Amino acid sequence: MLTDLQVALNPQSIAIVGASENPNRIGGRPLSFLSRFGFKGRVYPINPKRTETQGYRTYPTLADLPEPPDVAVIAIAGDAAVKALDACGAAGVKFAIVITAGFGESDPVHGKEREREMTRRAHAHGMRIIGPNTQGLANFGTGAIASFSTMFVEVEPADGPVGIISQSGAMSVVPYGLLRQRGIGIRHAHATGNDCDVTACELACAVARDPDLRLLLLYLEGLPDPHHLAEAARIARARGLPIIALKSGRTVAGQMAARSHTGALANEDRVVDAFLEHHGILRARDMAELVAGVELYLKGWQPAGKRLVAVSSSGATCVMAADAASMIGMPLADLQASTTAELARILPGFATTTNPVDLTGALLTNSRLFGESLRILARDPAADAFLLGFPVTGAGYDIDLFARDAAACARATGKPVVIAAPQPGVSARFRAQGLPVFAIETQAVEALYRFMQHRDLITRAGRRKNVNREASLPMARVNMDSSARMLNEAASLAIVARAGLRVIPHRLCRSVDEALAALRDFGAPVAVKGCSADVAHKSELGIVRLNVDGPEALGTAYAEIKAALEAHGAASDGVIVARMASGGREMMIGAHRDPVFGPVIVIGDGGKYVEAMPDVQLLLPPVSEEDVFHALSKLRIAPLLKGVRGEPPLAVDAFAAAVLGISRLMMEPLRGIVSIDINPLMLDAERCMAVDAVVFQDEPA
Repeated sequence: MLTDLQVALNPQSIAIVGASENPNRIGGRPLSFLSRFGFKGRVYPINPKRTETQGYRTYPTLADLPEPPDVAVIAIAGDAAVKALDACGAAGVKFAIVITAGFGESDPVHGKEREREMTRRAHAHGMRIIGPNTQGLANFGTGAIASFSTMFVEVEPADGPVGIISQSGAMSVVPYGLLRQRGIGIRHAHATGNDCDVTACELACAVARDPDLRLLLLYLEGLPDPHHLAEAARIARARGLPIIALKSGRTVAGQMAARSHTGALANEDRVVDAFLEHHGILRARDMAELVAGVELYLKGWQPAGKRLVAVSSSGATCVMAADAASMIGMPLADLQASTTAELARILPGFATTTNPVDLTGALLTNSRLFGESLRILARDPAADAFLLGFPVTGAGYDIDLFARDAAACARATGKPVVIAAPQPGVSARFRAQGLPVFAIETQAVEALYRFMQHRDLITRAGRRKNVNREASLPMARVNMDSSARMLNEAASLAIVARAGLRVIPHRLCRSVDEALAALRDFGAPVAVKGCSADVAHKSELGIVRLNVDGPEALGTAYAEIKAALEAHGAASDGVIVARMASGGREMMIGAHRDPVFGPVIVIGDGGKYVEAMPDVQLLLPPVSEEDVFHALSKLRIAPLLKGVRGEPPLAVDAFAAAVLGISRLMMEPLRGIVSIDINPLMLDAERCMAVDAVVFQDEPA
């Protein structure tokens, strides 16, 4: 039975294989840290050439230790590291942290196979591996610093409420350094390297259980085990711990770099976005965004909405704050008439009493105006958050009073208050009052909005039914090239209908007489299409005829379609005669099984240009109606769905029901559905109807 990861995070004993007297060498740095940062457990340096290292009794081999250590740090190179790993297993070590590089990150084939063999041998002894190619683990709550990072020498540690987990060694300590400069303490700073056994996501499951953490930051280059990250998110939501992830490899160039750096498998980026959103994890675009709003999370604020009130002594700051809020979709609060009237009573006539509130230079003559204005604004129910801008403030301004008043507003209302102040001497006064401070208003607004957006993500994720996605993941391993077969349109539409979607009335005809009978039953005009399991895109082969309005035209269409199929060497399963769909908006629903994430739903604008001008959103089952409406709101065509220029709104409820039907279908692995493409799906004011569909289904073994 493998040991719980809490042992790696809170070990009672640590061995250093390859221990060095020199604290600036890889084998000496962890030993120095354990002493310097107050580790209370037992430390066992291993070096056959020494009897004492940095004041610790030193042992020649692991077999000579008085007990099996919880953790062993392997700080020797090459084949010696692999031999040391085997020795760790034989000695009963629970976790081996392999600092050594030169495995899968430099040789994706043989190096990865070597890692797999190392893992197999370790598991045979009940041991887990962290690494290889890792800087190690650092828990500043216990002083268990099994790491060689130089950052901990350059920037003094302090225990705190933030945890950092990274597949990259450097990216485990860059956010550490940035946050420590702002006085924020870090509890965990862990790097997992090549993730050959314990992955960053699995480690996140353990770290998320730390009751003293209030924010968890992740840096990921690959995501081969999303189930662990989903579990970490579930644990975190249960205890109110937000997670922010920086997933690199957004571009093709970045994905190639990720492969060469840590051997990580880069995942299709839009699916990563959908996965993180599904589980309430906020995705950062870069390192600056990862750490920008950390102070907001540490305040414990729970804003009810996103409406912003901006207050400044500068009209330009007010304008730029309004611009920044508008550009990212953050509404400015509409202040009540009573609020503006109260402001008008205390402010000079040249001040602006609507939102944004421009206090002007009046603060130079009356410093109390700032606090009085805040108290009035704080009572307005439309105010969800406050941005206070101080672009130029110095001699003559009572900055300490401003800072105290701003902090009092935050305490009294429990609402977020952020400061924009570029002058170091000014910003320091507000930080001393525990307020989040940014250099410019745009940074403040963006950080505030992302914080509020994250609360929405977490809330939506928490409302979803606790459905086991893992039941559908085995089908994700289907190889489309070898085992999946495409069904013809008639069979595809039948599957779509069984999923609960409304399907265009149609009939599969294998003779002209059958086609004529369908024409009589449906009434002219009709659509006539070739039906073949060899053809996914029928219009490109010229086997679609629309608005066929009589028996003669039908006979001609039938003959031409059969001839076109034969000319292209495509098998013919007959000809579909369908009622013509008219009016409404062409939409699409697609679904496929991602090789890593399992079922993925794609929804959006449809028609023949869907690939040339995509306007789509991705969702991961299980999908809720709320998820569909939220995704639709992010489409470029979202305003059209509500009805424009006198047109009625479209039946998005019916569209959402269709999406939920496909979601349920894709969650049933026994169906063997590999992918579905429903395009177009006609959406009008009353109904949603599938007109065409292509389904790939796994062939039974």
